[in-house]
Amino acid sequence: MDLEQVKNWLQDFPFVYSLIKIIGVILLAIISYIITKKIIITGVNKIVERTKTEIDDIILNEAVLKRIAYIAPLLVISQFIYLVPTFEVFLNRFTNSAIVLLLLLLIGSLINASNELYEKSSKYNRRPIKGYLQIAKIIIFILGGIAIIGLLTGQQPWTVVTGVGAFTAILILIFKDTILSFVASIHISAYDLIRVGDWIEVPKYGADGDVMDVALHTIKVQNFDKTIVVFPTHKLLEDSFKNWRGMQQAGGRRIKRSIFIDLSSVKFLDERLLEKFKKIQLLNDYVKGKEVEIAKYNQEKQIDTSEIINGRRLTNIGTFREYLKAYLKNREDISNDFTFLVRQLTPGPSGIPIEVYVFANTTDWVKYEQIQADIFDHIFASVSEFELNIFQNPTGKDFIGFQKNKLIIN
Repeated sequence: MDLEQVKNWLQDFPFVYSLIKIIGVILLAIISYIITKKIIITGVNKIVERTKTEIDDIILNEAVLKRIAYIAPLLVISQFIYLVPTFEVFLNRFTNSAIVLLLLLLIGSLINASNELYEKSSKYNRRPIKGYLQIAKIIIFILGGIAIIGLLTGQQPWTVVTGVGAFTAILILIFKDTILSFVASIHISAYDLIRVGDWIEVPKYGADGDVMDVALHTIKVQNFDKTIVVFPTHKLLEDSFKNWRGMQQAGGRRIKRSIFIDLSSVKFLDERLLEKFKKIQLLNDYVKGKEVEIAKYNQEKQIDTSEIINGRRLTNIGTFREYLKAYLKNREDISNDFTFLVRQLTPGPSGIPIEVYVFANTTDWVKYEQIQADIFDHIFASVSEFELNIFQNPTGKDFIGFQKNKLIIN
Protein backbone atom coordinates (compact mmCIF):
# COMPACT_ATOMS: atom_id res chain seq x y z
CA MET A 1 0.00 0.00 0.00
CA ASP A 2 1.58 3.26 -1.15
CA LEU A 3 1.13 6.73 0.39
CA GLU A 4 -1.67 7.63 -2.02
CA GLN A 5 -3.69 4.58 -0.97
CA VAL A 6 -3.06 5.36 2.71
CA LYS A 7 -4.23 8.90 2.14
CA ASN A 8 -7.39 7.75 0.37
CA TRP A 9 -8.06 5.22 3.12
CA LEU A 10 -7.69 7.86 5.80
CA GLN A 11 -10.07 10.15 3.93
CA ASP A 12 -12.63 7.37 4.00
CA PHE A 13 -12.26 7.26 7.80
CA PRO A 14 -12.07 10.94 8.90
CA PHE A 15 -12.38 10.11 12.61
CA VAL A 16 -9.29 7.87 12.49
CA TYR A 17 -7.48 10.53 10.46
CA SER A 18 -8.31 13.20 13.08
CA LEU A 19 -7.28 10.85 15.88
CA ILE A 20 -3.89 10.19 14.23
CA LYS A 21 -3.30 13.95 13.85
CA ILE A 22 -4.21 14.53 17.51
CA ILE A 23 -1.86 11.76 18.63
CA GLY A 24 0.89 13.23 16.44
CA VAL A 25 0.47 16.69 17.97
CA ILE A 26 0.46 15.19 21.48
CA LEU A 27 3.66 13.24 20.73
CA LEU A 28 5.29 16.39 19.35
CA ALA A 29 4.25 18.28 22.50
CA ILE A 30 5.71 15.55 24.70
CA ILE A 31 8.98 15.62 22.75
CA SER A 32 9.16 19.43 23.14
CA TYR A 33 8.58 19.05 26.89
CA ILE A 34 11.34 16.42 27.19
CA ILE A 35 13.75 18.55 25.17
CA THR A 36 12.97 21.64 27.23
CA LYS A 37 13.22 19.87 30.59
CA LYS A 38 16.04 17.41 29.98
CA ILE A 39 18.32 19.47 27.78
CA ILE A 40 17.67 23.21 28.12
CA ILE A 41 16.63 23.31 31.79
CA THR A 42 19.28 20.78 32.84
CA GLY A 43 21.87 22.94 31.11
CA VAL A 44 20.60 26.05 32.86
CA ASN A 45 20.74 24.24 36.20
CA LYS A 46 24.37 23.29 35.66
CA ILE A 47 25.28 26.87 34.77
CA VAL A 48 23.43 28.18 37.85
CA GLU A 49 25.22 25.69 40.13
CA ARG A 50 28.61 26.82 38.85
CA THR A 51 28.07 30.52 39.44
CA LYS A 52 29.20 32.02 42.75
CA THR A 53 26.29 34.40 43.16
CA GLU A 54 23.16 33.24 44.99
CA ILE A 55 20.82 35.47 42.96
CA ASP A 56 20.44 33.13 39.98
CA ASP A 57 19.92 30.16 42.36
CA ILE A 58 16.89 31.91 43.84
CA ILE A 59 15.43 33.40 40.65
CA LEU A 60 15.93 30.33 38.47
CA ASN A 61 14.65 27.91 41.08
CA GLU A 62 13.04 24.54 40.40
CA ALA A 63 9.46 25.89 40.40
CA VAL A 64 10.30 28.56 37.80
CA LEU A 65 12.10 26.11 35.50
CA LYS A 66 9.30 23.53 35.71
CA ARG A 67 6.70 26.08 34.66
CA ILE A 68 8.88 27.19 31.76
CA ALA A 69 9.04 23.54 30.67
CA TYR A 70 5.23 23.26 30.69
CA ILE A 71 4.85 26.30 28.44
CA ALA A 72 6.80 24.68 25.56
CA PRO A 73 4.31 21.84 24.79
CA LEU A 74 1.38 24.26 25.02
CA LEU A 75 3.02 26.50 22.42
CA VAL A 76 3.51 23.48 20.15
CA ILE A 77 -0.15 22.48 20.52
CA SER A 78 -1.30 26.04 19.74
CA GLN A 79 0.71 26.00 16.49
CA PHE A 80 -0.91 22.79 15.22
CA ILE A 81 -4.49 23.29 16.31
CA TYR A 82 -5.54 23.92 12.68
CA LEU A 83 -4.93 20.21 12.01
CA VAL A 84 -8.01 19.43 14.12
CA PRO A 85 -10.65 21.83 12.74
CA THR A 86 -13.45 20.09 14.66
CA PHE A 87 -11.94 21.03 18.01
CA GLU A 88 -9.99 24.07 16.83
CA VAL A 89 -12.00 26.69 18.76
CA PHE A 90 -12.06 24.68 21.99
CA LEU A 91 -8.37 23.74 21.86
CA ASN A 92 -7.36 27.29 20.98
CA ARG A 93 -9.21 28.68 23.98
CA PHE A 94 -7.91 25.93 26.27
CA THR A 95 -4.25 26.24 25.29
CA ASN A 96 -4.27 30.04 25.45
CA SER A 97 -5.91 29.89 28.88
CA ALA A 98 -3.37 27.30 30.06
CA ILE A 99 -0.48 29.45 28.80
CA VAL A 100 -1.86 32.47 30.68
CA LEU A 101 -2.26 30.36 33.83
CA LEU A 102 1.34 29.12 33.61
CA LEU A 103 2.56 32.68 33.03
CA LEU A 104 0.66 33.76 36.14
CA LEU A 105 2.25 30.95 38.16
CA LEU A 106 5.65 31.88 36.70
CA ILE A 107 5.19 35.52 37.74
CA GLY A 108 4.11 34.31 41.21
CA SER A 109 7.30 32.24 41.52
CA LEU A 110 9.41 35.23 40.45
CA ILE A 111 7.69 37.42 43.05
CA ASN A 112 8.40 34.78 45.72
CA ALA A 113 12.02 34.69 44.56
CA SER A 114 12.20 38.48 44.81
CA ASN A 115 10.97 38.31 48.39
CA GLU A 116 13.52 35.62 49.21
CA LEU A 117 16.30 37.79 47.80
CA TYR A 118 15.07 40.75 49.83
CA GLU A 119 14.92 38.65 53.00
CA LYS A 120 18.61 37.85 52.57
CA SER A 121 19.51 41.54 52.26
CA SER A 122 20.48 43.82 55.16
CA LYS A 123 17.33 45.92 54.68
CA TYR A 124 14.95 43.03 55.38
CA ASN A 125 14.68 43.46 59.15
CA ARG A 126 13.88 47.14 58.79
CA ARG A 127 11.22 46.98 56.06
CA PRO A 128 9.52 43.62 55.36
CA ILE A 129 7.83 43.72 51.93
CA LYS A 130 6.18 40.30 51.93
CA GLY A 131 2.72 41.79 52.51
CA TYR A 132 3.07 44.17 49.55
CA LEU A 133 4.28 41.38 47.27
CA GLN A 134 1.33 39.23 48.29
CA ILE A 135 -1.03 42.09 47.41
CA ALA A 136 0.72 42.42 44.03
CA LYS A 137 0.22 38.67 43.46
CA ILE A 138 -3.47 38.93 44.33
CA ILE A 139 -3.98 41.80 41.86
CA ILE A 140 -2.04 39.98 39.13
CA PHE A 141 -4.00 36.76 39.69
CA ILE A 142 -7.33 38.62 39.65
CA LEU A 143 -6.44 40.27 36.33
CA GLY A 144 -5.13 36.96 35.01
CA GLY A 145 -8.30 35.20 36.14
CA ILE A 146 -10.41 37.74 34.25
CA ALA A 147 -8.25 37.16 31.15
CA ILE A 148 -8.63 33.38 31.44
CA ILE A 149 -12.42 33.64 31.82
CA GLY A 150 -12.48 35.92 28.76
CA LEU A 151 -10.41 33.44 26.74
CA LEU A 152 -12.53 30.44 27.75
CA THR A 153 -15.83 32.20 27.03
CA GLY A 154 -14.62 34.05 23.95
CA GLN A 155 -15.55 37.42 25.46
CA GLN A 156 -13.57 40.62 25.79
CA PRO A 157 -11.96 41.19 29.23
CA TRP A 158 -13.96 44.40 29.73
CA THR A 159 -17.19 42.43 29.25
CA VAL A 160 -16.05 40.00 31.93
CA VAL A 161 -15.15 42.91 34.25
CA THR A 162 -18.65 44.35 33.76
CA GLY A 163 -20.12 41.02 34.76
CA VAL A 164 -17.83 40.77 37.76
CA GLY A 165 -18.95 44.24 38.85
CA ALA A 166 -22.29 42.75 39.85
CA PHE A 167 -20.45 40.62 42.42
CA THR A 168 -18.41 43.48 43.89
CA ALA A 169 -20.19 43.34 47.25
CA ILE A 170 -19.56 39.59 47.49
CA LEU A 171 -15.89 40.05 46.54
CA ILE A 172 -15.46 42.74 49.20
CA LEU A 173 -17.01 40.40 51.76
CA ILE A 174 -14.74 37.55 50.67
CA PHE A 175 -11.59 39.70 50.72
CA LYS A 176 -12.51 41.64 53.88
CA ASP A 177 -9.62 40.19 55.89
CA THR A 178 -7.24 40.74 52.99
CA ILE A 179 -8.21 44.41 52.75
CA LEU A 180 -7.88 44.89 56.52
CA SER A 181 -4.53 43.10 56.52
CA PHE A 182 -3.30 45.22 53.61
CA VAL A 183 -4.15 48.44 55.47
CA ALA A 184 -2.49 47.05 58.61
CA SER A 185 0.62 46.13 56.60
CA ILE A 186 0.89 49.70 55.33
CA HIS A 187 0.70 51.03 58.92
CA ILE A 188 3.23 48.47 60.17
CA SER A 189 5.69 49.36 57.43
CA ALA A 190 5.09 53.14 57.41
CA TYR A 191 5.49 53.50 61.19
CA ASP A 192 8.09 50.73 61.52
CA LEU A 193 6.01 49.03 64.23
CA ILE A 194 7.56 45.55 64.02
CA ARG A 195 10.36 43.86 62.13
CA VAL A 196 11.43 40.27 61.73
CA GLY A 197 13.60 39.46 64.74
CA ASP A 198 11.84 41.89 67.11
CA TRP A 199 10.83 40.66 70.55
CA ILE A 200 7.14 41.47 70.95
CA GLU A 201 4.42 40.72 73.49
CA VAL A 202 0.78 40.37 72.42
CA PRO A 203 -0.99 39.13 75.59
CA LYS A 204 -4.35 38.53 73.90
CA TYR A 205 -2.85 35.85 71.63
CA GLY A 206 -0.27 34.49 74.08
CA ALA A 207 2.61 35.80 71.99
CA ASP A 208 5.85 36.58 73.83
CA GLY A 209 8.91 36.03 71.70
CA ASP A 210 10.68 36.80 68.44
CA VAL A 211 8.87 37.72 65.21
CA MET A 212 9.60 35.05 62.60
CA ASP A 213 7.50 36.31 59.70
CA VAL A 214 5.38 39.34 58.79
CA ALA A 215 3.07 38.36 55.93
CA LEU A 216 -0.06 39.90 54.45
CA HIS A 217 -2.53 37.81 56.41
CA THR A 218 -0.55 36.55 59.39
CA ILE A 219 2.26 37.35 61.79
CA LYS A 220 4.26 34.42 63.12
CA VAL A 221 5.95 34.63 66.54
CA GLN A 222 8.19 32.03 68.18
CA ASN A 223 7.74 32.21 71.95
CA PHE A 224 10.67 31.68 74.29
CA ASP A 225 9.30 28.24 75.16
CA LYS A 226 9.72 27.46 71.42
CA THR A 227 5.99 27.33 70.72
CA ILE A 228 4.73 29.11 67.61
CA VAL A 229 1.90 31.67 67.72
CA VAL A 230 0.20 32.86 64.53
CA PHE A 231 -2.39 35.64 64.55
CA PRO A 232 -3.99 37.86 61.85
CA THR A 233 -1.93 40.88 60.81
CA HIS A 234 -4.78 43.34 61.23
CA LYS A 235 -5.37 42.15 64.80
CA LEU A 236 -1.99 43.58 65.80
CA LEU A 237 -3.35 47.11 65.40
CA GLU A 238 -6.70 46.35 67.01
CA ASP A 239 -5.13 45.42 70.35
CA SER A 240 -2.16 46.76 72.29
CA PHE A 241 1.22 45.09 72.00
CA LYS A 242 4.71 45.68 73.36
CA ASN A 243 7.84 45.81 71.19
CA TRP A 244 11.13 45.40 73.07
CA ARG A 245 13.24 46.67 70.14
CA GLY A 246 13.88 50.02 71.86
CA MET A 247 15.41 48.24 74.83
CA GLN A 248 17.58 46.09 72.59
CA GLN A 249 18.80 49.06 70.58
CA ALA A 250 19.50 51.15 73.69
CA GLY A 251 21.83 48.48 75.03
CA GLY A 252 20.38 48.47 78.55
CA ARG A 253 17.46 46.74 80.24
CA ARG A 254 15.47 48.18 83.12
CA ILE A 255 15.50 46.73 86.61
CA LYS A 256 12.38 47.89 88.47
CA ARG A 257 11.71 46.03 91.68
CA SER A 258 10.78 46.95 95.25
CA ILE A 259 11.42 45.59 98.73
CA PHE A 260 8.96 46.39 101.51
CA ILE A 261 10.31 47.67 104.83
CA ASP A 262 8.38 47.04 108.03
CA LEU A 263 7.25 50.44 109.39
CA SER A 264 8.00 49.47 112.98
CA SER A 265 11.72 49.04 112.21
CA VAL A 266 12.28 52.63 111.00
CA LYS A 267 14.15 54.85 113.49
CA PHE A 268 16.68 57.66 113.96
CA LEU A 269 20.37 56.84 114.09
CA ASP A 270 22.04 56.97 117.49
CA GLU A 271 25.79 57.25 118.15
CA ARG A 272 26.21 53.48 118.09
CA LEU A 273 24.70 53.16 114.60
CA LEU A 274 26.59 56.22 113.35
CA GLU A 275 29.89 54.68 114.37
CA LYS A 276 28.87 51.38 112.84
CA PHE A 277 27.95 52.95 109.49
CA LYS A 278 31.23 54.91 109.38
CA LYS A 279 32.98 51.55 109.13
CA ILE A 280 31.05 50.68 105.96
CA GLN A 281 33.30 51.84 103.11
CA LEU A 282 30.45 52.86 100.80
CA LEU A 283 28.87 54.98 103.55
CA ASN A 284 31.92 56.45 105.30
CA ASP A 285 32.09 59.71 103.34
CA TYR A 286 28.31 60.12 103.30
CA VAL A 287 27.85 59.67 107.08
CA LYS A 288 30.77 61.97 107.94
CA GLY A 289 29.54 64.65 105.53
CA LYS A 290 25.98 64.47 106.83
CA GLU A 291 27.19 64.56 110.43
CA VAL A 292 28.97 67.87 109.81
CA GLU A 293 26.02 69.28 107.80
CA ILE A 294 23.41 68.34 110.44
CA ALA A 295 25.51 69.54 113.37
CA LYS A 296 26.00 72.92 111.68
CA TYR A 297 22.29 73.22 110.92
CA ASN A 298 21.20 72.34 114.46
CA GLN A 299 23.75 74.76 115.90
CA GLU A 300 22.64 77.62 113.63
CA LYS A 301 18.99 77.00 114.47
CA GLN A 302 19.84 76.55 118.19
CA ILE A 303 18.14 73.16 118.28
CA ASP A 304 17.90 71.33 121.62
CA THR A 305 19.46 68.01 120.66
CA SER A 306 18.79 66.41 124.02
CA GLU A 307 15.54 65.13 122.51
CA ILE A 308 16.19 62.89 119.51
CA ILE A 309 13.15 64.14 117.66
CA ASN A 310 14.35 67.75 117.65
CA GLY A 311 16.19 69.17 114.63
CA ARG A 312 17.63 67.12 111.82
CA ARG A 313 18.88 63.58 112.23
CA LEU A 314 19.76 60.66 109.99
CA THR A 315 17.42 57.67 109.84
CA ASN A 316 18.28 54.06 109.20
CA ILE A 317 15.95 53.87 106.18
CA GLY A 318 17.39 57.03 104.60
CA THR A 319 20.95 55.81 105.18
CA PHE A 320 19.95 52.45 103.70
CA ARG A 321 18.75 54.19 100.50
CA GLU A 322 22.07 56.04 100.22
CA TYR A 323 23.91 52.77 100.72
CA LEU A 324 21.92 51.18 97.89
CA LYS A 325 22.77 54.13 95.59
CA ALA A 326 26.46 53.81 96.37
CA TYR A 327 26.36 50.03 96.01
CA LEU A 328 24.64 50.18 92.61
CA LYS A 329 26.90 52.97 91.30
CA ASN A 330 29.88 50.86 92.29
CA ARG A 331 28.68 47.93 90.14
CA GLU A 332 30.16 47.78 86.63
CA ASP A 333 27.10 45.97 85.24
CA ILE A 334 24.75 48.88 86.07
CA SER A 335 24.60 51.73 83.55
CA ASN A 336 24.91 55.36 84.66
CA ASP A 337 23.73 56.64 81.26
CA PHE A 338 20.06 55.86 81.92
CA THR A 339 17.59 56.72 84.69
CA PHE A 340 19.12 55.84 88.07
CA LEU A 341 16.77 55.91 91.07
CA VAL A 342 16.52 54.37 94.50
CA ARG A 343 13.28 55.84 95.79
CA GLN A 344 10.70 55.51 98.52
CA LEU A 345 7.16 54.93 97.34
CA THR A 346 3.87 55.51 99.13
CA PRO A 347 3.58 53.35 102.30
CA GLY A 348 0.78 50.82 102.35
CA PRO A 349 -0.50 47.75 104.19
CA SER A 350 2.67 45.90 103.18
CA GLY A 351 5.03 48.52 104.60
CA ILE A 352 7.28 51.10 102.93
CA PRO A 353 8.30 50.21 99.36
CA ILE A 354 11.94 50.99 98.53
CA GLU A 355 12.16 50.75 94.75
CA VAL A 356 15.30 50.12 92.74
CA TYR A 357 14.88 51.71 89.29
CA VAL A 358 18.10 51.30 87.29
CA PHE A 359 19.29 49.79 84.00
CA ALA A 360 21.58 46.83 83.50
CA ASN A 361 24.16 47.47 80.79
CA THR A 362 23.15 44.33 78.87
CA THR A 363 20.06 43.17 76.98
CA ASP A 364 20.94 39.49 77.21
CA TRP A 365 18.09 37.85 79.10
CA VAL A 366 20.22 35.35 81.07
CA LYS A 367 22.82 37.95 82.09
CA TYR A 368 20.09 40.44 82.98
CA GLU A 369 18.34 37.97 85.31
CA GLN A 370 21.68 37.09 86.91
CA ILE A 371 22.49 40.76 87.56
CA GLN A 372 19.04 41.41 89.01
CA ALA A 373 19.24 38.36 91.27
CA ASP A 374 22.73 39.29 92.51
CA ILE A 375 21.58 42.81 93.41
CA PHE A 376 18.57 41.67 95.41
CA ASP A 377 20.47 38.82 97.05
CA HIS A 378 22.79 41.50 98.43
CA ILE A 379 19.90 43.81 99.42
CA PHE A 380 18.05 41.06 101.31
CA ALA A 381 21.25 40.09 103.14
CA SER A 382 22.31 43.65 104.01
CA VAL A 383 18.99 45.18 105.10
CA SER A 384 19.31 43.73 108.63
CA GLU A 385 22.64 45.55 109.07
CA PHE A 386 20.61 48.76 109.14
CA GLU A 387 18.31 47.27 111.79
CA LEU A 388 15.45 47.28 109.30
CA ASN A 389 12.99 44.43 108.81
CA ILE A 390 11.57 43.30 105.51
CA PHE A 391 7.79 43.01 105.64
CA GLN A 392 6.16 39.71 104.77
CA ASN A 393 2.83 38.17 105.61
CA PRO A 394 2.77 35.72 108.54
CA THR A 395 3.43 32.09 107.64
CA GLY A 396 2.36 28.88 109.34
CA LYS A 397 5.62 28.94 111.33
CA ASP A 398 4.76 32.40 112.67
CA PHE A 399 1.31 31.26 113.84
CA ILE A 400 2.86 28.26 115.61
CA GLY A 401 5.23 30.66 117.38
CA PHE A 402 2.33 32.89 118.41
CA GLN A 403 0.49 29.92 119.84
CA LYS A 404 3.55 28.76 121.84
CA ASN A 405 4.10 32.24 123.28
CA LYS A 406 0.43 32.42 124.24
CA LEU A 407 0.69 29.10 126.08
CA ILE A 408 3.86 30.26 127.91
CA ILE A 409 2.19 33.50 129.00
CA ASN A 410 -0.88 31.67 130.23
